[in-house]
Amino acid sequence: MNKLHFGTAGIPVSAKGGDTIDGIRSVRKLGLDSMELEFVRNVNISREKAPVVKKTAQDEGIVLTCHAPYYINLNSLEEKKIEESKKRILHSARIANLCGAYSMCFHPGFYMKMENQRVYDKIKAGIKEIVKMLKSEGNNIWIRPETTGKPTQFGSIEELVKISSELDGVLPCIDFSHLHARAAGKLNSYKEFVSILEMVEKVLGREALKNMHMHVSGIEYGPKGEKHHLNLEESDFKYKELLKAWKEFKIKGVVTSESPNIEEDALLMKKIYSDL
Repeated sequence: MNKLHFGTAGIPVSAKGGDTIDGIRSVRKLGLDSMELEFVRNVNISREKAPVVKKTAQDEGIVLTCHAPYYINLNSLEEKKIEESKKRILHSARIANLCGAYSMCFHPGFYMKMENQRVYDKIKAGIKEIVKMLKSEGNNIWIRPETTGKPTQFGSIEELVKISSELDGVLPCIDFSHLHARAAGKLNSYKEFVSILEMVEKVLGREALKNMHMHVSGIEYGPKGEKHHLNLEESDFKYKELLKAWKEFKIKGVVTSESPNIEEDALLMKKIYSDL
């Protein structure tokens, strides 16, 4: 990555119901740089259409990432659900790779009231198996477990940085708004954002800061963590301080707006960041 790319979680609202191809072209017309393929309910791009998506993104100069389905729990109490979760991740990674996406994120699972280290080991083993299979197929897409917004969900920044340090081909997808909600309102200052980036740099190296996959939105939360996403200006999330921290660390990669007004907040962040 040669810079920080700003983009949308899925097809921009202004594309008015178009398909992925329309979405990519709309992102370029808006002056944004990236788009995340949203497979959150199902993988909605066929193997046949994927090469067209890839060519369109290349022609328009748009970086693609991907979000795998929500129905994933690599720590399920039922082995069948774990295997189904692996299949969903693998299918998403295969189609995303055919589309030319360089990075794919997913919510790894839930603690299920189990001891944290046991959950860590189980989820790590699942991700390791997934990466091994993809590598055997020649698929080098980055696999990114995402920081999650509720304390009941596996996915603290510490857990995901640790997993990434122990597995090749894996880096965290850092959703800074999720971290803020998970901490019930903390992790919301320049100093705290800097501490997160310092951790990534210390454990994963400077190169990890040049290969970031991040999510940002406004967010509503309570004692149990995330409730739902908001537009940035409707939330207490101090995104301007986050942008300042990114600028300080000269990070590169992709930041995806997950606000309801996806392209508006993506453009807002890009403008403020460029003016810093």
